[in-house]
Amino acid sequence: MRIFAAVKKIKIMALIDEITKRRTFAVIAHPDAGKTTLTEKLLLFGGAIHVAGAVKSNKIKKGATSDFMEIERQRGISVATSVMGFNYKDVKINILDTPGHEDFAEDTYRTLTAVDSVIIVIDGAKGVEAQTRKLMNVCRMRSTPVMVFINKLDRPCKDPFDLLDEVERELQIRVRPLAFPISSGDTFKGVYNIYEKNLSLFTSDERQTADAETVDFSDISNPELDDYITPKFATQLRDNLDLVDAVYDDFDREAYLAGKLAPVFFGSAVNNFGVRELLECFIRIAPSPRPSTTETRAVQPDEQKMTGFVFKIHANMDPNHRDRIAFMKICSGTFERNKNYLHVRSGKQLKFSSPTAFMAEKKSVIDFAYPGDIVGLHDTGTFKIGDTFTEGEKLKFTGIPSFSPELFRYIENADPMKFKQLAKGVDQLMDEGVAQLFTSSLNGRKIIGTVGQLQFEVIQYRLEHEYGAKCRWEPISIHKACWIESDNAEQLADFKRRKHSNMAVDKHGRDVFLADTSYALALAQENFKDIRFYFTSEF
Repeated sequence: MRIFAAVKKIKIMALIDEITKRRTFAVIAHPDAGKTTLTEKLLLFGGAIHVAGAVKSNKIKKGATSDFMEIERQRGISVATSVMGFNYKDVKINILDTPGHEDFAEDTYRTLTAVDSVIIVIDGAKGVEAQTRKLMNVCRMRSTPVMVFINKLDRPCKDPFDLLDEVERELQIRVRPLAFPISSGDTFKGVYNIYEKNLSLFTSDERQTADAETVDFSDISNPELDDYITPKFATQLRDNLDLVDAVYDDFDREAYLAGKLAPVFFGSAVNNFGVRELLECFIRIAPSPRPSTTETRAVQPDEQKMTGFVFKIHANMDPNHRDRIAFMKICSGTFERNKNYLHVRSGKQLKFSSPTAFMAEKKSVIDFAYPGDIVGLHDTGTFKIGDTFTEGEKLKFTGIPSFSPELFRYIENADPMKFKQLAKGVDQLMDEGVAQLFTSSLNGRKIIGTVGQLQFEVIQYRLEHEYGAKCRWEPISIHKACWIESDNAEQLADFKRRKHSNMAVDKHGRDVFLADTSYALALAQENFKDIRFYFTSEF
């Protein structure tokens, strides 16, 4: 009995040690703020890659490591969340690089359910932009800790203090700079790390590698500073740091962890300025895996039994093998290869012979994974976004929404010989959550609903290049799609009969009302009081 208790204690201690080592976070930003470039440079410093791909003028010279879909390489934007894991100074870092384009915001919102903290990238010349505000609202709803990286200091930028004020005002969060830039544009000299009290200077030929010269200046009044950055910039830096200390309170980690204070860093990701400062501070202050919410209770990461949920599905990560991967976030316990787990929705026991860890599109089979890790599960069409896996307990993790689409088109087969390929392609792409499929009750036609125009282009491109199927779009006038439910079976049947021409079912067979105008929707809500209208499908 004592031996059993001792073994159990050792296992718990080992699990806690693994949890403490992990940092799982998302990088989010408005399009073209340099988010994917920053992700690459973090990988560079972590030793996961050795030379970074350059992203310039929206054309990718060397494919960015985290942009692995062909259409992403062509357009120079991220259209799907990618997952990358690496070790840095005995810390296991899991980065989720998200799409910046607002047409793919839904993928980003779901990704935010799988992370413990966030780094927000802001363009130093443009300041806070619309998509950044929206993403910050999601972080605020979840009290997710956020760090801010103000990027592109190698170009002429707004005054650093003006940028700090703008972040506080626009993102509605207190800030505390933990690094400060020395000028910007052509005279940009480097970054002073307030947190570590040292100065980082980089030379132009070190931009694509992780080599750097770091000079310690615990006392910035030291006259030697003038020799490094010239007397003019040394005086300016001293004045700015005095102002930082006078205006901003000392850094409070508890306020940061509660999502009430954002540490701010400055730099130029493409030139490697300020990235090391961000990474070094991040591994020290960012949270390790936090509790996850289910419908019945909060799951603590140090619980011995494994729990996890699927937050993303991606088809054709390797077009040669037509594979489909479900991304699962481990919430508690230890995930083991070839061990049976309960797939809660189906009630079936499943085991996985080749679970994978990710480095963008590169995958490696793993034997164990711990809370905070993202595991890839090979999927034959069994899994859905939001699926839960446990060691027997029937749990359902919450907060993984599908939003009501805003744009709608009929999808038609442009090549009758490729009917099967089109059906399979649409089926798999809809499972990824990039768009939603509705079947009209009136005529049986298939309707695709998206939150952005660009998604139609991506779907069309991927159907042709990944499935060999061609489609064409036809217009349809729909104002809003909303899922409906009611405990009053008679009223629900009456509603579906009256609104037959506006009814559809989604991919999972749930009733959907396709309102053609805002007035029709308001009238339906007023006249059918016992019917619940949902604008997200998580219910």
